[in-house]
Amino acid sequence: MIKDSVCDLVTDDVFLRFTDVLPGSELYLKIEGLNPAGSVKLKTAVGLIEDAERRGLLSPGGRVVESSSGNLGVALAMVCAAKGYAFSCVTDVNAAPHNVALMRALGSAVAVVDQRDANGGFLGTRIALIERMLADDPLLVWPNQYANPANPRVHQTRTAAAILAAIENVDFLFVGAGTTGTLTGCARYFREVSPHTRIIAVDTLGSVTFGTPAGPRHIPGLGTSRRPEICRPGLVDEVVLIEETEAVRTCRMLARRHGLLAGGSTGSVFTAVHRAAPNIPAGSRVVAIAPDMGERYLDTVYDDDWAAARFGIDPTPAVNTLARRQSPEKETPCSRSM
Repeated sequence: MIKDSVCDLVTDDVFLRFTDVLPGSELYLKIEGLNPAGSVKLKTAVGLIEDAERRGLLSPGGRVVESSSGNLGVALAMVCAAKGYAFSCVTDVNAAPHNVALMRALGSAVAVVDQRDANGGFLGTRIALIERMLADDPLLVWPNQYANPANPRVHQTRTAAAILAAIENVDFLFVGAGTTGTLTGCARYFREVSPHTRIIAVDTLGSVTFGTPAGPRHIPGLGTSRRPEICRPGLVDEVVLIEETEAVRTCRMLARRHGLLAGGSTGSVFTAVHRAAPNIPAGSRVVAIAPDMGERYLDTVYDDDWAAARFGIDPTPAVNTLARRQSPEKETPCSRSM
């Protein structure tokens, strides 16, 4: 396989099958991190930049700014470097240090905000800084991943289409909700092409995206402190909220039991699948999107001192803790139907 640009190095056909997670059913984890950017956000970055080019907003020597908790920033840094654009990322103190270092290594400028917004997060603060930057430099281009239809569009045409091309007759689809670009794009495609598929959105406890109360969050990726404009809650069947402690334990279980070093968002999505297990009929085909890998979380999710300082507990699970199917009598207050 020979490509002419890092923008083309997207792997959209890699699935890891689990045979012991959902007894009687098939679980396929769509691995999105096997590209140079290390996450599903490479597709988002390509879609946003190509959209700006088509609309005449970007030309040689152009300058781009975007808000990101980390992964999209890395992806945009790569795409902009390959296309000859200057890139500035506005992130916050929750961003993985490795992601910040990667962006700077790729020649990007990085601004890190530390003031929380009205909902206790950093998104409002990041966007406010971008608005000030745009006022000072009218030639600066903000793709705006939170409101730009190009974000869900690329996942509608690529991510979702790739799932059904590889796995026919998907009964359940689990998708993490950050900006909701991947979720909205996949949901739109499945509603048109596979309407019987039940779509489960996975969010973080403390996120306000689906109207639940704001709370502290420490792991970047899923969740927001301000609902993105592209969010379409009516497209999903159910929203599941995952505590970050659960995500950390699941990440560590995946590493120690399956040899898969997963990122925090992937840990949340996998936890949601386990939680739903009692309600998934035998014979179902289940797909869960794993948006990120774990190397960039070695100093956070996989660090005992970091986890203990933030969550106050030993986050290490027994290796088989999540292998046991939950009792169907147990219900959780962190899930609800739409």
